[in-house]
Amino acid sequence: MTKQYFTDFDQIPAYMDSFTNQENRSFTKARRTFRLDRMRAIMERLGNPQNCYRTIHVAGSKGKGSTSSFIAAGLKALGFKTGLYMSPHVVDYRERFTLAGEFFDDGIMLDTANQLRSLLEGFTFCDTYGENVPTTFELYTSFAFLLFKNAGCQWAVIETGLGGRLDATNIIIPQASVLTPIELEHTEILGGTIPLIATEKSKIIKPGIPVFVSRQLPEARKVFEEEAKAQKSPITFLEDRISIQRTSIQTYCEGIEEREQMELGFIDGFHADVSLKMLGQVQADNCALAILVLHSLGLMTADSLKAMENNTLPGRMERRFLHHPIFFDGAHTPKSIESTLSTFRSAFIGNGGVCIFCCVSGKDYQTLTGLILKSFSTIIVSRPGDFKKSNPELIYDTFLCSASQLYPNTVKNIILEKDPDRALASALELCEENQAVLVTGSFYMAGEIKEALCRLTGEKSN
Repeated sequence: MTKQYFTDFDQIPAYMDSFTNQENRSFTKARRTFRLDRMRAIMERLGNPQNCYRTIHVAGSKGKGSTSSFIAAGLKALGFKTGLYMSPHVVDYRERFTLAGEFFDDGIMLDTANQLRSLLEGFTFCDTYGENVPTTFELYTSFAFLLFKNAGCQWAVIETGLGGRLDATNIIIPQASVLTPIELEHTEILGGTIPLIATEKSKIIKPGIPVFVSRQLPEARKVFEEEAKAQKSPITFLEDRISIQRTSIQTYCEGIEEREQMELGFIDGFHADVSLKMLGQVQADNCALAILVLHSLGLMTADSLKAMENNTLPGRMERRFLHHPIFFDGAHTPKSIESTLSTFRSAFIGNGGVCIFCCVSGKDYQTLTGLILKSFSTIIVSRPGDFKKSNPELIYDTFLCSASQLYPNTVKNIILEKDPDRALASALELCEENQAVLVTGSFYMAGEIKEALCRLTGEKSN
């Protein structure tokens, strides 16, 4: 009988987070923990659960979570029991491993966690570098692989955590490899140029396995073409197969749902008119990539398309309403912030509103604050929790300095309010008629304010 190490779900992440966690520590300190030897040993110990269902592997700098969720939604609509493994979570750790967006029952999650710990307890193994303790991400990945097996999943969509080459997920042999846009990110570990980062991501390409790639910078595209050629893998680029015509976003008003409208035309004659709940050009591209993948695998139907249209994801222009529309978006790079701001402006046709913002340490905060200042006159700097280091005071001072230098003749109302409940209350109070609140800067910032909203309304966070 399996020993009962866990009796409550919250005990599971507490246990796993006690190991080396690359999500909230220095990359230089964590560098030596990125290995695949150990992950293969863990999977062997568990009976290689990752081989018990078909998989699609998704890597990239931006959009990989959304693309993964679109693919999973399409597979689920076909009647397949579909696991979805993603990171990070916005509010609840359960967001990381779902049945195409729906939480598993706590019972099977507890059983799986107890099984995992029982099999690994006392198990000693040494990888090539002499490390015999798994990392947090390796444990989460092992848990997801085992959970999907225990649940009887037929498909699983697996998002990489960081990079690709040495990512813990890179032990699967998928039905397809998917690569989303490459940006400069995590340069401490992945390299300081687009080609270096693209090279790391390209290593999810497996011999002979089809590869599907989103719009890319030329230098990233070249890397992917070369890797696919080396692996003898057929590669398809989104822009070579589909023409995308984005038409409009409906203007927001209470009781009317915004939709991202686009038309897709494939060179093989397939055509789709798509109306997405998830707003923005970025999401239009992510959905188009997901449609390309499923269409190419012979898994695209009207039901799949409908499921993709209605797909939503926490922290991706996620919408709530309390006196005013409130949008939660985890954008945290200059390009993603630009996209989020463009979508926000399109939805509200220049009416503006209030922005609650903070990014975690290590981000390009000077560029990010400059972009926010261009779009908002009222900005509230809050604190994105304590999972990762942040410095709200530095962000606040940067806003003040930039505002005085760049907008000396414009009134900019910049407020420091680290308490998320008070930050949300202030934003709603300062928001004028026909305006909205945008919460952005990190998934953790979105999560903090989302929880504050739930405390205010009494609703569940998910």
